[in-house]
Amino acid sequence: MTRNLLIVSHVMHYEWDGKYWAFGPYSREIDIWADLFTSVTICSPCKKSQPTGDCLPFSRSNISISPVEIRGGTYGILPRIKLIASLPSAIWGLAKSMQKAWAIHVRLPGNLGALGAILAPLFSDRIIAKYAGTWPDFDGEPYSYRFQKKILKSKWFKGPVTVYGDWPNQPEHIISFFTSILTQDQIRIAKKSAENRTLHSPSRILFVGRFDKGKNAHVLLDALYQLKQLSIPFEARIIGDGDENENLRTQCNTLNLEKEVQFTGAIPFSEVLEHYKWGDILVLASENSEGWPKVIAEGMAFGLVCFGSQRGLIPQMLEDGRGIVIWPVTAQNLFVSLQKIISSPEEYAEISKRASVWSQVYSLDGLQGAIKQLLRDHWQFEEDR
Repeated sequence: MTRNLLIVSHVMHYEWDGKYWAFGPYSREIDIWADLFTSVTICSPCKKSQPTGDCLPFSRSNISISPVEIRGGTYGILPRIKLIASLPSAIWGLAKSMQKAWAIHVRLPGNLGALGAILAPLFSDRIIAKYAGTWPDFDGEPYSYRFQKKILKSKWFKGPVTVYGDWPNQPEHIISFFTSILTQDQIRIAKKSAENRTLHSPSRILFVGRFDKGKNAHVLLDALYQLKQLSIPFEARIIGDGDENENLRTQCNTLNLEKEVQFTGAIPFSEVLEHYKWGDILVLASENSEGWPKVIAEGMAFGLVCFGSQRGLIPQMLEDGRGIVIWPVTAQNLFVSLQKIISSPEEYAEISKRASVWSQVYSLDGLQGAIKQLLRDHWQFEEDR
């Protein structure tokens, strides 16, 4: 039987050097889906240009891209006009692809995934969604995200919806699910690194993520400035890229942190792992919609003491002495907690040990088996490849 899986995703894809590329953790997850189906077609935005440094190529030959894009946004008159104008083309493109699909997988939050969630039940009984953001509603959450969650909770969407975390009073088709990009080989590397973990002097602090306002890299820089004011020695590496890149570099110069802080840009995942080995502390005190931040899970596996926020599953990941939650996310609160852990090597060692033991359970290898079981339970799915 020919089984074509259609994936609908807002993630930017790149066609470059005879391959398709996308954000590293996402591309590795899609590779696993491709192992379970005859072919995979992805409806998503796609550029014919060199990918950013944090991207990886798909490694499976049965993956293709059918470019579909929703332009504009929900804020301002012109972006809304562009969004509305792009909808007919997006609907037509999705409908054509869905007619050919044996099964449909939509990924949210994102406008394209939301449109896919509305259309998918019209074309197939084998549908599944992944909501990668914070599942419970929270203050300041975009209304569009709440609307997307209502679609997925409704009787209209007839398939399973995977979310990060086990939340009370949810419909039966809302299913707790976890993913990791670390392979078993990488878990072994992480375990070895964690076993030898000691707090360095100067302390080594990491940020890994997109440079947008909600990730709060600018708050970290302000906290680092306070450490410097008290002559607390540290080195920091800021890994990533995004819209706030120029602002963050300007802020770093203004705070006179050029000697202590290194910006690496967006780098391949293999290089990120080397930075996990190097570091002591990882800070991702995000106020964005966060589900299961893989960066924190990865950092914990390597024995880093991770600082997070009250978003998504982060508090549950860091509970029981596995990390430190900052809330509200302010430079002062972050500074105080950084100062405390840097001056407490014994506490650091305890948190590091608990974090690594807990996080090393999650691997990319286990994800394929979990997806298979999920599809068996809901579609009576059996592989024929």
